[in-house]
Amino acid sequence: MNQINWIEILGYVASLFIAISIMMNSIVKLRVVNLIGAFLLGIYGVFISSVPVILLNFFIVLTNIYFLYKNIKKKETGNKV
Repeated sequence: MNQINWIEILGYVASLFIAISIMMNSIVKLRVVNLIGAFLLGIYGVFISSVPVILLNFFIVLTNIYFLYKNIKKKETGNKV
């Protein structure tokens, strides 16, 4: 019986989150789901020791956090941001 490769499964789950995120109608939902996928893919990059995967996905995580924060501030100030 083959052993389950949890690292590979993590990569597939992360990719699935990113794929699902691009089908979202709401930009907030897209960013949240994409943030989760990018975070998981960044962790996957750590496990496979791939610096480009790590750097790109943690950059995407930070970008999603920034725009989610900006969106929250925009709603709090009544769309003035």
